Amino acid sequence: MKIIQAKRTAKDNWVFEQEETLKEPLVLVFGDRYLLEDDNLHNEIRQMYPDGHLVFGSTSGEIMETNVYEGSITLTAIEFEKTKFTIKNTNVSDFASIEEMGKAISKSFDPENLEHLFVVSDGSFVNGSGLIEGMESISGFQTSITGGLCGDGARFEKTLASYNENPKQGEVIAIGFYGDALEVSYANYGGWTPFGPVRTITKSEDNVLFEIDGKPALDLYKKYLGERAKQLPQAALLYPLTVQQLDKQEPLVRTILTIEEENSSMVLAGDVPEESKVQLMMSTVDDIAEGASKAAQLAMQGRKKKPELAILVSCVGRKLVLDQRTEDEIEEVAEIIGDQAAITGFYSYGEMAPFAGKNECQLHNQTMTLTLLSE
Repeated sequence: MKIIQAKRTAKDNWVFEQEETLKEPLVLVFGDRYLLEDDNLHNEIRQMYPDGHLVFGSTSGEIMETNVYEGSITLTAIEFEKTKFTIKNTNVSDFASIEEMGKAISKSFDPENLEHLFVVSDGSFVNGSGLIEGMESISGFQTSITGGLCGDGARFEKTLASYNENPKQGEVIAIGFYGDALEVSYANYGGWTPFGPVRTITKSEDNVLFEIDGKPALDLYKKYLGERAKQLPQAALLYPLTVQQLDKQEPLVRTILTIEEENSSMVLAGDVPEESKVQLMMSTVDDIAEGASKAAQLAMQGRKKKPELAILVSCVGRKLVLDQRTEDEIEEVAEIIGDQAAITGFYSYGEMAPFAGKNECQLHNQTMTLTLLSE
């Protein structure tokens, strides 16, 4: 596996960490939404990688090595020496439901020797839970899935993604990796602590939360936030919800993406089924950094080789809590996985990964999620 990384800002030219010619590389381009809206961006990178497979995703912060950037574009080009990959892209506007789109994505891949799927998804129009449910609903589907929902800083205006074209809204890109030579491991961990009374979701529809304990969800949430309610929806990133579904062993964390004042509802990054138990959550800088370390330890368990590439997807809510110490959690990961691994990734509106030791993918919020690859 050969890897080249580079970054640039709106004012600066590309700065490459090393120069090397790659053959038909997978090129992961993560960047600030405003910069990705440049109509010349695709052609600019295409000139650098004429035979490259270019995958774009907007972020709430760019991760490269142990650094976290804002207002930049990071590029990671990977030439696989023993592994084949196929990339499929779809748009939510072409399907009647998110689940149908998920099914179409899975059906588009040849299942033979399909080792792993990595997903870069729009984070505004796509319900991540529904996408995963659709992808895994195909009969006989057993491939592991990781990835993330694209971000837009803390603005929540629109997110962009694309494959071999200028980034646009509503896109979902899935990268399928083939071959026994590839070793993939993954894990996620949060570091958030529940507080306050346990309540029950009494009215919801998919990822829209209407009522908790029979009361308007937004009204109840504002009551707990107090003065911070004026800063919604951004303030919600600091106080996510833990959701315990009746038929699931592990609770999921859900971040609020938008609020609807007219009906006092909240739109979350993933499903919030009725009768689920919910609590508010909070965290500290140290707890979040420790959570990233635990995620790395879980991802390294049982590996045969040291990872060559680490793709990190962390939640924008963690970034807001960490503030000036954002790089702490990246450094914690790097210490565990080793300095031989190139690190790339982004801060997201949602993270996709199975729980440790399991294959069924889940949509998470407020976690550090790792995908570690080696040949």
